Amino acid sequence: MSFSEYKEVIQEGDTVILYIGVSQIYALEVKPKVINKLGQAVDNVFQTRYGSLKVMDLIGVKFGSKVSLSKGWAHVLYPTPELWTITLPHRTQILYTPDISMVVTQLEIGPGSVVCEAGTGSGSLSHALLRAIGPTGKLYTCDFHKERVQVALDEFTRHGLGQRVTVSHRDVYVEGLGVEGVADAVFLDLPKPWEALPHALTAFKITGGRICSFSPCIEQVSRACELMSSMGLKEITTLECLAREFHVKYICLPIISDSKKEPGQKVKEMEEEVLESSKKRKIEDESVEGIVVDEDIHKKIRNDVQEGPSGSGTKLRNNEFQFKTGVTQLKMPGHTGFLTFATVPPECIAKDEIEIKELMLRKCAVWCTVTSRKNYQSMKILRMLQLSVETQPS
Repeated sequence: MSFSEYKEVIQEGDTVILYIGVSQIYALEVKPKVINKLGQAVDNVFQTRYGSLKVMDLIGVKFGSKVSLSKGWAHVLYPTPELWTITLPHRTQILYTPDISMVVTQLEIGPGSVVCEAGTGSGSLSHALLRAIGPTGKLYTCDFHKERVQVALDEFTRHGLGQRVTVSHRDVYVEGLGVEGVADAVFLDLPKPWEALPHALTAFKITGGRICSFSPCIEQVSRACELMSSMGLKEITTLECLAREFHVKYICLPIISDSKKEPGQKVKEMEEEVLESSKKRKIEDESVEGIVVDEDIHKKIRNDVQEGPSGSGTKLRNNEFQFKTGVTQLKMPGHTGFLTFATVPPECIAKDEIEIKELMLRKCAVWCTVTSRKNYQSMKILRMLQLSVETQPS
């Protein structure tokens, strides 16, 4: 029950994260018995390379505490959607934190939002959405795989999120999302998102909202974008989230000299070039390793110049200056998929002109109330909309 609200002490039935190292993170459920591979109920003892842990001994322990294993130790952490994404049992391919954070931000999801998700999968994104919408929001998620739907529903219930989510088994292409006129945002994780787009629009409130489609192939993106544009959706944008890794390396750059100069003058000019280069490249930092032009660097430059080509210096050799910097890889591995976002305007939802005018009327009235700006211009617009709605033939 620890996902639904924060608590300090572990209780029976909670899900905890056992952290041993960066590559050894596990999700454990605090209960007396578990089912082994033979289908037998056995005591809940978790085995690690550093020994065993009796899971029931965690009851009463504070989250974040250091616990003893039979041959070592570990920490028990409070479960968050980010940690759950790392440790969840994979039933399908999942979205990871970089993509999830972009989805939550671009869909403008917040407390009280109503979100529809097509493609529950392993529930990685679902947990992040449920945290974002809070106890006052609602998530409608569906999947075409019946067993997967039941497993996800049981998982949400064990995590204390059952009241915030409705899980259904349906074919979105044929049956739609199962709701109409309630959603602020829609997320599609489908092989053919273009076939579900017409159903997705019916799920939105009359005020419109934001929609996202996740696709691994650019051909899927192209077809979905074409349909979005033809349906009148606005601000269509496709993004890809990649982790950019920097490697610290030594790089040699040539020093250009137009004429022969005295060693002392050459040393002085090289010291100035080092200072100027470090400023331009912005690679000098007081808190991390980098280029720090101090007396040691000056001494090395002097020694390298004096030693010449046959010397043993490493910073300056044969009219080349060597320095440490961060470089990225030429190829960017880590592609998971493309995120296509679009804004659904109210005119795509309203069935006729009268609904659009009524919507504008409500929005204008709310704006005047919230901002307390009942000036002449805003009141004139409000009155014109009222007259337009009142004179509309039935």
